[in-house]
Amino acid sequence: MKKLIKNAAISLDNEIVSVNIIIENGKITGVSREKITDGINDTEIIDADNNLLIPGMIDVHIHGANNHDMMDGTEESIQVVSEECAKTGCTSFLVTSVSSSIEDLLKMIECVQKTVGEERGALIAGIHLEGPYLNPEKKGMQNEKYLRHPDIKEMELILSKAGSLVKMITIAPELPGGFELVEYLRKKGIIVSIAHSGATYEEAKHAFELGAEHITHCFNAMPQIHHRDPGLIVAAFEEEKVSLQAIIDGIHLHPAIVRLMYNIKGADKMVLITDALQAMNAGDGEYMFGGHHVKVENGVARLADGTLASSTVTMNKALKLSVEMGVTLHDAIKMASKTPAEILGISGKGQIKNGYDADLVLLDKDFNVVWTMINGNIMDFSRK
Repeated sequence: MKKLIKNAAISLDNEIVSVNIIIENGKITGVSREKITDGINDTEIIDADNNLLIPGMIDVHIHGANNHDMMDGTEESIQVVSEECAKTGCTSFLVTSVSSSIEDLLKMIECVQKTVGEERGALIAGIHLEGPYLNPEKKGMQNEKYLRHPDIKEMELILSKAGSLVKMITIAPELPGGFELVEYLRKKGIIVSIAHSGATYEEAKHAFELGAEHITHCFNAMPQIHHRDPGLIVAAFEEEKVSLQAIIDGIHLHPAIVRLMYNIKGADKMVLITDALQAMNAGDGEYMFGGHHVKVENGVARLADGTLASSTVTMNKALKLSVEMGVTLHDAIKMASKTPAEILGISGKGQIKNGYDADLVLLDKDFNVVWTMINGNIMDFSRK
């Protein structure tokens, strides 16, 4: 059935305008500031009630939600994360690993393969491998017993099992074999991201020359900027092609750092992520994550030694915080939707325009999700 969303407020060229949107067969086929009266017989009318309508958000880095960790080897955990993503305004996501044994990683990949196309909520856009080729000196919450040097033979095995599902891999390029792996992955069309890395400015520049083009949770798990040793972050700031992930949860990045990243890179090269563990939408408590005991207090997840262990932020909360920290609403929306779609090479998502998928999110004035639409269908989680 054709659908008409009326009285929707959207951000257009930094201006909030009221529009009416026609949806047919899961696609946006009309966007108009004028009242639509023609051809709406047998049309379902959805009144947005002047709430903010945005493109479905895309999370390129999430590990779990609602007491489910996607590395636990079950399809159900991936389905629960899919649902929780949709509840919080995220309509596509990358299933993200932590460093593990090869057996556990291949089991996760198998579960993703069985879930793709059967998602109960947000759609799986692919897999993001965060590790295991990470630097122990910058391991953060990654379990050191699983960290190892880049191994192209092992990567060939992983890709032979995952096929085209692997979209992004986070590595430390300064490790032995790292530069060779960067070249190998780029030839495969996989996004090479850097983090959990001690790369110097020069090493990072070389990795960018070889094809690395993304930074995972920028500023976290990497050397900080020093005026005589600028390091990875400054190298990334200088490279026009390099995009950055930002965990905007009020914990991982100071608001001034968020503004610095935004002012240097702009919304076209900065993406909002959750980096959420299974405590997202589950609350404070004790969890097992990446082989570690993690304690969550007041929404902040830490290891016993105080190390931050991912986050509990949701995409709609990250969007709200971005605006509160000084990012324009128009750009914050872009950082959550259009920019990740472009980085991942996903066509037809991330914008409200004719021909695009009807992946849409309606938000109230406090950025709470009123409803989430995927492929033209409003998600119904009432059974939960």
